[in-house]
Order: sequence, then structure tokens, then C-alpha cells
Amino acid sequence: MQTSSSQPSILASLRALIPHRDLGFDEAIQIAEMQARKLVDLIADPTGIQEHHIDGLPRIAVHRDALDVVSGMSHWNGQQWIITINRGDPLVRQRFTLLHEFKHIIDHGAAARLYRGSSNQTAEEQAERAADYFAGCALVGRRELKSAWGRGMQRAEDLAAHFGVSVQAIQVRLSQTGLDVIADRSPTPRCARPVRTPAGYRQRFRTAYSPRITRSYA
Repeated sequence: MQTSSSQPSILASLRALIPHRDLGFDEAIQIAEMQARKLVDLIADPTGIQEHHIDGLPRIAVHRDALDVVSGMSHWNGQQWIITINRGDPLVRQRFTLLHEFKHIIDHGAAARLYRGSSNQTAEEQAERAADYFAGCALVGRRELKSAWGRGMQRAEDLAAHFGVSVQAIQVRLSQTGLDVIADRSPTPRCARPVRTPAGYRQRFRTAYSPRITRSYA
């Protein structure tokens, strides 16, 4: 985690990844994943991003309160950013909410460039989707998820426990990374073998399947 006063703060480093121009939503989502990846690399904690990593950043404080209809909120109180989390939510949801709200803080001052709305989504809805995506990427990084999958950890429940998130969050990340497709699809034929074909007819072949491989040899 950055400690030198000569280095930009983590928040400034993440904001610096946002271009100074209007973006389409697809690009805004790509930026969100880049920011999540950079946050993971800057924190550099093998246990993943925890509350103290965010609460310990300059001018950011994390509070818990009884929130009736939402899981979290964030605001600037004139001196620091306050992230309030619903204390009644499960801990895995609180952790996801923390990263969701942190993304809103990152976006402050740039939201109008990142989220401009579309025919079927308002700018606010796009901002919420991007915050969810950022939180998922920060807690379950693409690199780390594929590594765990390659080691044979492929049950959603096991992955959720490993990353400290909900099963639903894992299922979303599996879908976003394409690993759910790998789990469900039939193996692709490796090659084809010739079969006896009458003279004068075009050569016929049969497909040959290789056993499905689920572990990585890396």
C-alpha cells in the first residue's frame, strides 16, 4: 500500500485513469475494471481488499448505521468522504457495498463524462451499474478468479468462500469472465478421423473428442 508522501494518493491514482473527454458506457466499464485492478495492485494484500484498506485512506471514513431502504451511501461532509453502510446487511454484502460506494467517490467530478445516459438507461443507472462492476472486479479480480478456477476450485460456493463474497457475486463474475460458459458447454471436437468410404465418394470423417480438462498446467 502506498505510504510515501511523494506518491499520489490511491484515490488520485484511480481518478487519473479517467480520460478528460466524454466516454461511451462500454469504455466507462473498461475504465472501472482498470481502476479495480490498479486498486488491488496498490493495496497488494493477498487476503484481498478489506474495510481497513478503504477506511485508512486519507479523508475517507467508514460508518455503519441502520439504513431502511438502501445498503449504503456516500457524501462529502466538507472535510472528508463519509461512506455509510447498512449494519443490518450480511458482512459479504457490506463489503461489496463499501467498494460500490468507493467507486462513486472515485467518479466525483467526472461522472458527467463517464455516464451520459442512453435510450434505455439513465446516467444514474449507468453509474450504479459501473459501481457494481467495479466492486465485483475489485473483490473478485479476473486474474485471481481464473487462477482459482484453473486450480480446480469451480463450485460457486467454494469460490464465494475463497473470495469472501456472496454466491450471487461469484455467479455474476463467472458470467462476466466467461467461465460459466466453459462450465456448461460440451467439449469441442479436438480433431476428425477418416472412416471407410466407398470408392468414388467424398472421404467421410468422424469427430474425435478429447477428455475435458478443467485444471491448468501453468
